[in-house]
Amino acid sequence: MNKALKLAERARGATSPNPMVGAVIVKNGKILAEDYHKKPGELHAEALAIKHAGKGANGSTLYVTLEPCCHLDKRTPPCTRAIINSGIKKVFVAMADPNPKVAGKGVRELRNAGVEVVEGVLEEKAGQLNEAYTKYIKTGLPFVTLKVAMTLDGKIATPEGQSKWITGEAARKIVHKMRNANDAVLTAIGTVKADNPRFTSRIKCGIDPKRIVIDPDLETPIDYNVCSVPPDTIIVTKEDKSSAKRSKSKLMSGKGLKLIEYKEKRVDLGWLMKQLGQMGLMSVMIEGGSSLNSYALQDGIVDKVVFFIAPKIIGGKESIPAVGGKTFRSLEDAFRLNGVQLSKVGDDLMVVGYLHHNINV
Repeated sequence: MNKALKLAERARGATSPNPMVGAVIVKNGKILAEDYHKKPGELHAEALAIKHAGKGANGSTLYVTLEPCCHLDKRTPPCTRAIINSGIKKVFVAMADPNPKVAGKGVRELRNAGVEVVEGVLEEKAGQLNEAYTKYIKTGLPFVTLKVAMTLDGKIATPEGQSKWITGEAARKIVHKMRNANDAVLTAIGTVKADNPRFTSRIKCGIDPKRIVIDPDLETPIDYNVCSVPPDTIIVTKEDKSSAKRSKSKLMSGKGLKLIEYKEKRVDLGWLMKQLGQMGLMSVMIEGGSSLNSYALQDGIVDKVVFFIAPKIIGGKESIPAVGGKTFRSLEDAFRLNGVQLSKVGDDLMVVGYLHHNINV
């Protein structure tokens, strides 16, 4: 099953809105065939492994990271039928598929056909692999990761806005992999104007995420990197019928940018996540500044945090903190993390954890 999970991981960033799935077929103590789901519309991992195994699959054992599908509402045939027809006698499943169209039905179909099924093998690892898929299927909302690069004293920039580079090259490489793994990067106009970022993955065969910019007054310069399409860019702006705003909107639309308008004084990030979910975005990474980080936590949209901490101290009360805002929480009510993992990345530390209120999503 570990091998199947590693196979599934190879497709990170390529399968959305589908899950990542790996499959291994074993017979007489040896691996007969293996494969993983590459991208939407292509054969699933089980079907590919069975195809490789051919007639040899008869009497074998299958290890698969997600419950085999059993419905017809997709572009590929049900994997349960392929398993049954192949003669596979036993199936180990890491986790149930949260999709209501499957959700136990796949396992039940296999058992009814006489196939022995063992569930829950490395279930926690499998759940973490497809955490974005699970949330999206259950709620229709994207899984949100808050990424922050800060100094040891919690600063993300000097008073003048200098932030390149707080963390080292090793940490930045991980960020590029994170971009590849997420459907979109969410930022705000302050970050765009300060850094003119590209928000691309910059890794071999990487997939660039969509870019979402919160820009209430359409201040994004039309010649900035985020206005170069592809990758796709979505501008989230305040509704305004003035001629100047309409003219800028038309100019941006002409360059291929998509605009989403809101009516309130400040965009409700919970509302925005619903819009993005309806657009089929399964995962979003926040790469913004102090204010956006604060609003994201305040609006309760963050599922996971990844903080890179550099062994540097800037100091100064005017330096920009990782999480700003005008409000704070008491120690008793502070945002709490679960499942915290700490690792060293070059000279920096990486802290990964899940927001307490979303731990069971």
